Amino acid sequence: MNLLELERALRQLRLGGMAAVLETRVRQAQSEAMAPIDLISCLVTDELTRRSDRLLERRRKHAAFRDPLKTLDNFDFNFNPKMNRSLVFDLATCAFITKREDGLFLGPGGTGKSHLAQAIGQAAIVQGYRVVYRETHVLLDDLAEAVVDGTRKEFMESLTTVPLLIIDDFGMRKLPLTAAEDLLEIVMRRYERASTLLTSNRPVEDWGKMLGDVAAVSAMLDRLLHHGHVLKCGPRSWRTKMAPAGESQ
Repeated sequence: MNLLELERALRQLRLGGMAAVLETRVRQAQSEAMAPIDLISCLVTDELTRRSDRLLERRRKHAAFRDPLKTLDNFDFNFNPKMNRSLVFDLATCAFITKREDGLFLGPGGTGKSHLAQAIGQAAIVQGYRVVYRETHVLLDDLAEAVVDGTRKEFMESLTTVPLLIIDDFGMRKLPLTAAEDLLEIVMRRYERASTLLTSNRPVEDWGKMLGDVAAVSAMLDRLLHHGHVLKCGPRSWRTKMAPAGESQ
């Protein structure tokens, strides 16, 4: 079997990572007088690396982050130095996901809530967890579409089983009349079964009035806060800092 035939056979065996670097590794083995076991080891490592990278890529695509480049590495903690960075890094270890705990990020707009939520989502993916990210209004729109399509049960099941659900920008837009009931159902289904991370620019005291259902909001908060971690973001806003001179704030 020559090199071309071997490469073709590897692809038939779905060993594309090996096939892609086979010629390069063979040349390396020849130039470095590499032992056969070392050549095999390199090829197996190449295959595992490629599979791992593809799995991460699939999980990031499935998560559907709004800003996929937001990570802890490019977050400026010094802009709001009083923020509890220890809590942020504790959450980034994803121990809270293992414990099926929740998170609530609160603060004015532009203070980094969405950035941090997505950064923790990215960290969770790297550590092997499946993640779904949705802005609140998008999540509820998706649910409404599932009702129309007759797939509500399947949609809710998918939300219930994902290890980390990030619900972003709660309070940023006007929500449908069923928002309180729908969000409560999602939180109740996930309570002590999976982790939910919610960000909001509105204080929790305003949620009942905002959604028009104090009882549903109280029940939702009871569950989110029972095993919940609260991060207060701000007070300074990045968007205010970056606004052009003379622009109204």
